[in-house]
Amino acid sequence: MSEKFCQSCAMPLGNEKDYGTNADGSRNDEYCNYCYENGEFTFSGTMEEMIEICVKPMLLANKGMTEEQVRNSMKGYFPTLKRWK
Repeated sequence: MSEKFCQSCAMPLGNEKDYGTNADGSRNDEYCNYCYENGEFTFSGTMEEMIEICVKPMLLANKGMTEEQVRNSMKGYFPTLKRWK
């Protein structure tokens, strides 16, 4: 089984607590709890703004990468995510 990622910010969805919620309180299988809550996105900016928000956490998770590498990686990957297609 392949790992699931938030279709907004690319955060890995590994634990139940990582998932966002639908309007009825049920688990949303596509978005994380930071991006999607009670059936609505919590962030209303652009993909480029989302990338800038995600740079710092991605650097912490990928210690071998530079800020430029992280940003370029996200610029290539984010357009493939459901929210940004």
